[in-house]
Amino acid sequence: MTDQDRSHSRDFVASLEKGLKVLLCFERKRSKLNLSEVARLTGYTPATARRLLKTLHELDYLYSDGKRFWVAPRTLLLARPYLMSRPAPQLAQPVLDKLADRTRQPASLGLLLDQEVLIIARSTGRRTLSTGLGIGSRLPSFCSAIGRAVLSTLPRADVARYLAATSLESYTPMTVRDVASATDRVEHCRIYGWAECDEELELGVRSIAVPISSFPDKAIAAVSLSVRAERMTMNAFRQTHLAAIREARDELKATVNFD
Repeated sequence: MTDQDRSHSRDFVASLEKGLKVLLCFERKRSKLNLSEVARLTGYTPATARRLLKTLHELDYLYSDGKRFWVAPRTLLLARPYLMSRPAPQLAQPVLDKLADRTRQPASLGLLLDQEVLIIARSTGRRTLSTGLGIGSRLPSFCSAIGRAVLSTLPRADVARYLAATSLESYTPMTVRDVASATDRVEHCRIYGWAECDEELELGVRSIAVPISSFPDKAIAAVSLSVRAERMTMNAFRQTHLAAIREARDELKATVNFD
C-alpha cells in the first residue's frame, strides 16, 4: 500500500503505524534514544513523539529513566508470532547450521524489507563476528552481500529506482557511496550468481551471498556467509566456500517457502 493509499483508506490506522515506527527506531547502535532523537528519526513532531513514547512506556514496551527510552523485553512478543507460526525460519535453521558447521563461519538468511535486508535465520557455527547479527537484525541492501544478492533478482528498472531512493550511508572507508558503483555490484551478482561485501559494512569482515529465487525476476531471499578478513582474502573465500553456499541455496530453495 502506497502512502497515498494509506492516507485515503478508512481501514488504515495511522496511530498504529506511528507507534510501530517508533519501536523500529531502536537498534544496536542506537539502543537508547531521547525525545528529540525519536522525533528526528521518525519525522514526527516532538509532541507526537512524546505521546507515542509515553504510551509505549505505559504498555511496558519501553523502559525509561525520564530522559531516554529503550526497548523492554515485552517487544519480543511482537516477533514471536512470526517465528512460531511461519515455517521458513524453522525449516531454514538446520540448513544454516549445516553450512556454518561445514565452513566454521557464520551463515545468515535474509529477506528484502523496505530499503534493508531482514535476517530471519542465522547460525554462528563455531565462530562469531563483532557485527552482533541475530534474528531480526537489519542490514543495508546497497552495501551488504546479502542485500546485493536479493536486489540482483529484481528487474533492472526496479533496482535503479530502489538505489536512487536509498540513502547511501558510509559504514566504513570501503563503503560504496554512489548509485553507479552500487548498481555495478548488483549487476555482478546478476551475471555471476553471487555477491560480495569486502569490509564495506564492517572493517575486518568479508561476506559472500547467493540469491534464492523460485521465479524469474522475483526476489525471495538470499543466504550469506561471513569471515574475518585476516583469515583469508576474498579470492580465497570464494574458492573455499562459494560451492558450499550454493549447495545451501539449493537446499533452501527446495525445502523452504518464503511466502
